[in-house]
Amino acid sequence: MKHESLLRLNDTTLVIIDIQQKLLPAMNNPERVCKNAGILAAAANILKLPTIITEQYPKGLGNTIEEISAHLTDAAVIEKSSFSCARNEDFLSALKKNSRHQVLICGIEAHVCVLQTAFDLSVLGYQVHLAADAVSSRNPENITNALERMRRAGITISNTESALFEMLDDSAHENFREISKLIK
Repeated sequence: MKHESLLRLNDTTLVIIDIQQKLLPAMNNPERVCKNAGILAAAANILKLPTIITEQYPKGLGNTIEEISAHLTDAAVIEKSSFSCARNEDFLSALKKNSRHQVLICGIEAHVCVLQTAFDLSVLGYQVHLAADAVSSRNPENITNALERMRRAGITISNTESALFEMLDDSAHENFREISKLIK
């Protein structure tokens, strides 16, 4: 198992996987995913955190929901057909361009695209963190299974608030108050 470490702001890329207009409503607890992924998106904007958004077959499933995309006008948006983002050359190019070694993931579905991406990024040498309160699947049992599998594979299972405060590192950070307001 890989050594777990804290997220560092200057070494992290946020990856938001397939939180799309027609897909999100079918998920278990879509409000929680929308809220927490929205917080991560807003924080990424404030912190100037490199962000990659993926969309699985947007022609049929729609684009990324407004609660996320409105915050991230500079994010790379990658259309994909592969379940794992890491099997898409445009995604890998965008990720490598950032020259960062940690990846914070949120998105849907936990047991398909999120899990496969986390596994593949880990194999590629990235330190992968998952905001578990910002992922979902249609079936709650699939979420539980995916989280267990990722944990066993050395993926760091975290949450939105922990991830943000790890990256801030100190309450003296210039963006601490602004980020704290997002959590409340």
